[in-house]
Amino acid sequence: MNPLISARELQDRLGAVRVLDARWQLGRDDGREQYLTGHIPGAVFVDVEGELSRHGEAHEGRHPLPDDAALAAAARRWGIRTGIPVVVYDDHRMLAASRAWWALRRAGLADVRVLDGGWRAWTASGGEIAKGEVRVAEGDVVLSAPGDAGIIDTAGAAAWPADGVLLDVRAAERYRGDAEPIDPVAGHIPGARSLPVGRLLTEDGRFLPASDISAAFDAVGAGDGAPVAAYCGSGITAAQIALAGAIIGREVTVYPGSWSAWSNSPGRPVAVGDE
Repeated sequence: MNPLISARELQDRLGAVRVLDARWQLGRDDGREQYLTGHIPGAVFVDVEGELSRHGEAHEGRHPLPDDAALAAAARRWGIRTGIPVVVYDDHRMLAASRAWWALRRAGLADVRVLDGGWRAWTASGGEIAKGEVRVAEGDVVLSAPGDAGIIDTAGAAAWPADGVLLDVRAAERYRGDAEPIDPVAGHIPGARSLPVGRLLTEDGRFLPASDISAAFDAVGAGDGAPVAAYCGSGITAAQIALAGAIIGREVTVYPGSWSAWSNSPGRPVAVGDE
């Protein structure tokens, strides 16, 4: 199943899907306010910091995954029901929506898709806009408890197979160590290859065609058959690479702690430059 849905297709299916609004940007806390001002009709707000992450220790990174039970409870709170498709969107290049997609898919929810282009695509298509809070009856969905499935921790990132590829999907300057605006150490995990997620998106925040995404993966050695894992700053953007992988049929393991965990783990080596 295509993990993306277009704004036009969503307009046709509105009312037959559960829509989640996952508006969030690093350094901002006004996602709910933006949602209240205008959202897709029927959309329920998802708190990325409070529901798709939990508070953790520094060595776990900035956005550790929520406990399995906490995510399952949140899914029911969002009104997700068994057999009803789910669509997630945000207003910042599908980053937070990808985190929601990945977390729900990892927990066994089969029919969940991301609105390609997000809120901007919805408004550009002339989609109807609603205001205020949407309150829904509690859902009945039963999610699995995936535990460590599909993820690696810091030790796992350090020991990623020699025949595999570890992707750093942050901006190139952060990979090289030229700049580090957030974490305590600049650079990247030794052996990781740079594939900034922005290279997979159009200027208006949609995914490039699948052929272009495949070519980008191939160019960094993440071709079909190679074990692929990805990290970013704190595990949000890495989920978007997992979504990109799903578009082209390639499985991507996610390091949720990402650079924020690695750089806060004493004794871990750091590389700088283009290699």
